[in-house]
Amino acid sequence: MAKGPGVPSAKARVPQPVPWTKKLANGRVYLGALIVLIWGLGPFYWMVVTALRDPVYQFDNTPWPTHITLDNFRDAFDTSRGNNFGRALGNSVIIGSITTVVALIIGVMAAYALARLTFKGKYVVSGLILSASMFPVVVLVTPLFQLFTNIGWIGEYQAMIIPNISFVLPMTVYILASFFTELPWELEEAARIDGASRFQAFRLIMLPLAAPAVFTTAILAFIAAVNEYLLARLLSSDATEPVTVAVARFSGNNPQVQPYAAIMAAGTIVTIPLVIMVLMFQCRIISGLTAGGVKS
Repeated sequence: MAKGPGVPSAKARVPQPVPWTKKLANGRVYLGALIVLIWGLGPFYWMVVTALRDPVYQFDNTPWPTHITLDNFRDAFDTSRGNNFGRALGNSVIIGSITTVVALIIGVMAAYALARLTFKGKYVVSGLILSASMFPVVVLVTPLFQLFTNIGWIGEYQAMIIPNISFVLPMTVYILASFFTELPWELEEAARIDGASRFQAFRLIMLPLAAPAVFTTAILAFIAAVNEYLLARLLSSDATEPVTVAVARFSGNNPQVQPYAAIMAAGTIVTIPLVIMVLMFQCRIISGLTAGGVKS
């Protein structure tokens, strides 16, 4: 019987076996992903397990939760031992939010100028901004401490916010500049032809298109500002210390024994919101990081 043009042959309908080389390649990919997953989530998992464990058994090596209790989370917020974890959480939100907003305002304009404008010394400026991200923080500790002591800023929020801005600004400019470079010039030129100024074209046309990259940068800048410890330890006071400093100096009933279970509970409280935020907006983060990487 003759086969019609749209009817596949019996040979075409038989699934072809997957070559063993392709199976081996896929196996290596899955194995690598599993190793990275365990390497990244292992410490977080153990922190949660210890946070849920009775302090009497905090050194138990059982790899799953045992002797479960929520007392450690209550102890993390207990102020009777000189700990003030709740206030430190608020300080971290204040420092991280202000740092992120200011870094985005400056970084968006700087990135647009580097990506769209032509001026003398453009590549020198770009190189200086990127080189600032490689500068070791420990070298800045002594001069910053001396400077802020002379002007009376030790223990104030601005003593931590201003250095944090300088730390996250190179990353902000780098991500946004690569994104602005790949945006189509035609849209901006059409807005200029219609009578918009360069700033209006930037604000009304280019900035909305850059929303994924701006959102990504905001999340990364906030996390970087919240995680900073070295300068915060030296420049903060009891009233302005962030969570990184507060958790590091947790004290328990016995001054000779570290309250590891309460510390793990505090770390869990700090980490879980960040993990949830990244999981909720992972599509935007990935699109923002990769949008400027491929030319159309």
